[in-house]
Amino acid sequence: ISLDRHSAGAGIRMDGVGYSGLAITPYFDSMIVKYTARGSSFAETVARMKRVLIECRIRGVKTNIPFLLNVLTHPEFESGVVTTAFIDENPQLKKVSESAWDFASEEQSDQRKVGAKERLIRYLANLAVNGHPPELGADPTKITSDHGVDMTKKLILPEGATSTGGMRKILLEQGPEGYAKAVREHKGLLLMDTTWRDAHQSLLATRMRTKELERCAEYTNTALANAFSLEMWGGATFDVAMRFLHECPWERLESLREKTPDIPFQMLLRGANAVGYTNYPDNVVHKFCKQAHASGIDIFRVFDSLNYLDNLKLGVDAAGAAGGFVEGAMSYTGNVADPTKGKYNLEYYMKLADELVDMGVHSLAIKDMAGLLTPAAAKQLVGALREQHPNTPIHVHTHDTPGTGVASMIAAAEAGADVVDVAIDAMSGMTSQPSMGAMVSMLAGTEADTGIDKSLVAGLNTYWENVRNVYLPFESGQLSGSSDVYEHEIPGGQYTNLLYQSRQLGLTDKWPEIKRKYAEANMVLGDIPKVTPSSKVVGDLAQFMVAQNLNPQQVEDQAETLAFPQSVVEFLRGEIGIPPGGFPEPL
Repeated sequence: ISLDRHSAGAGIRMDGVGYSGLAITPYFDSMIVKYTARGSSFAETVARMKRVLIECRIRGVKTNIPFLLNVLTHPEFESGVVTTAFIDENPQLKKVSESAWDFASEEQSDQRKVGAKERLIRYLANLAVNGHPPELGADPTKITSDHGVDMTKKLILPEGATSTGGMRKILLEQGPEGYAKAVREHKGLLLMDTTWRDAHQSLLATRMRTKELERCAEYTNTALANAFSLEMWGGATFDVAMRFLHECPWERLESLREKTPDIPFQMLLRGANAVGYTNYPDNVVHKFCKQAHASGIDIFRVFDSLNYLDNLKLGVDAAGAAGGFVEGAMSYTGNVADPTKGKYNLEYYMKLADELVDMGVHSLAIKDMAGLLTPAAAKQLVGALREQHPNTPIHVHTHDTPGTGVASMIAAAEAGADVVDVAIDAMSGMTSQPSMGAMVSMLAGTEADTGIDKSLVAGLNTYWENVRNVYLPFESGQLSGSSDVYEHEIPGGQYTNLLYQSRQLGLTDKWPEIKRKYAEANMVLGDIPKVTPSSKVVGDLAQFMVAQNLNPQQVEDQAETLAFPQSVVEFLRGEIGIPPGGFPEPL
């Protein structure tokens, strides 16, 4: 408690030990103070209690004062006749986020404002004295003098530019099955924009704040009205919003939904992991999906890091039961065009696709996390899927790490893909997705024309160039693509994170070794698909091998005595699923 200033007066008794500086624990009884009021009548007593609650000032912690005021002014309570079921029968009493009470301290009118200014001042003071906290993952040396200038003003649409209703109208009117049919019948290639999710997750450590998205939301609603969807939620955005940005991911979703009504919103759902890093109970995943759909998510891309069918089925069932459009994703690794690449051949993916279609998904997705899908592989895999599943939309996702993203997406479109993933030019390339501008320009006037207005996209690109400059401290330092991804297979977002961490630790000269160890760790673990959370398992083992100076043979020989990272132990226990081909021996 940073401030404890109580109210008093005639007919008021105060009991409690509350004082400025008191630490309130979440255990046992967290009461700060107890007020007792008395008066010549019940109405007078209630009036005195309301005055006391409104006038007392408590900062530093949230309190139940708004709730108590809601109770005191409810007609049933004012009548003096209530039962123990009163609160259960009146759940609106607990709606305290935007109280209309005239508090002595304006901050207490909204629980989100309680102590907000003080927390900001304390943060700035700590920053001035102790410097930037290392856990934030920012490089303060990249902060320039112009970072004090707000360069991200709200993006305004050109005069006369209006939305035509967008693809979401079809989804809302015809439902998921109707939308799938409309996508298959659509003339031209549809695009999904990843700028609001995977692009900044891959390039800027997922640190994008909601306000940057809100300022361009209405413009985006018109500029990309013909897009298949906007990927804007799920993945790492959920926990990063809470852990680092101190934002509510649900409020982000609901705010952007209000400002962007015409484009379907898409999220990334990690199957049984939902948006976490471990398997959750079925009812948790179902409830999560139900709330996500109610808050604004239209399309659920469901994947499992190991392509484990049981985990996939839970995600598919939960998203479907919530009323969403379900996109079953295959986590892509290896190279179907290269028969020497092991177990991840064309037959493997065709069988997996059959299983997903049998589960009842509305579309199939190829989720290429590292940029391994070459043009030849895209043509072969998409062509085979289109032949085997002629009525199911095919959606292709890749990362541009090796620099071949646009070529691979063009090849996928020519082979029969309905949708491909891109990002606004300023947020594309390298470990992000291929350039939207490149795809729009190359396909303009052809049978695969995207229907996206290049002139409106240009405005978005300028906006995101300015935004990216603000987030310069979160850049990994990567300056170009990296074709050696075909050897080490590090996923896009993890690649930039590992690169940044190695530079922070002064291990820049060790970066080639870290990448080599990642490939070795993957083979030690049995050559698994690598995407959160399985990619973390491989990354943790790779760092462990670098730190302990171990080679694969030594890891296997000393498996019984080595203190493996916890994520590796959990993987080998089967806690995140069963990998293709089973677990490796002797681990």
